[in-house]
Amino acid sequence: MILEKTKLALQNLFPALETKEALTEDTSKEQDKKTQKEPRQNGLLQRDYSVHGYHLDAQVAADQLIEAITILDEAKYFIESITGVDWIKEDQLEVIYDFSRYDFDLCRVVIRTRVDRKKPIVPSITGIYAGANWHERETHDFFGIKFTGHPHLIPLLLPEDADFHPLLKDFKA
Repeated sequence: MILEKTKLALQNLFPALETKEALTEDTSKEQDKKTQKEPRQNGLLQRDYSVHGYHLDAQVAADQLIEAITILDEAKYFIESITGVDWIKEDQLEVIYDFSRYDFDLCRVVIRTRVDRKKPIVPSITGIYAGANWHERETHDFFGIKFTGHPHLIPLLLPEDADFHPLLKDFKA
């Protein structure tokens, strides 16, 4: 089953950490508040697809991103989307990559990486997934995240002379 194969391959990125086999979630507001106070550590979580819409959730360091994406490419996943999240209180930006497969062995995977808000730089994955080009340009437009190695990181939706990123939480219109 592809879920187990992918899980094992991604676990190799975290040899020092013990990966949780299953995530039991308390959906109470108290648990949500606890979760929000502490940023998540890098690692791999198996999620309930019926609750989250994906099976595996990996948070990696920016320098592990290419390795994680290569694992998914070799397992025949395709990129669905790339987006950002502004964690202004933690002074971080997060890049979220969504992956799925074409076959009938359903497995959706999320790869996340967090970077310093003052220096938001992650490697481009366009060398692995050419279709990531547009997504990275859009994420750069809206969040200011720089994708090193991107072949054409110019504004996609904003004016060429734009010096603002409208989805940052401190953006003033």
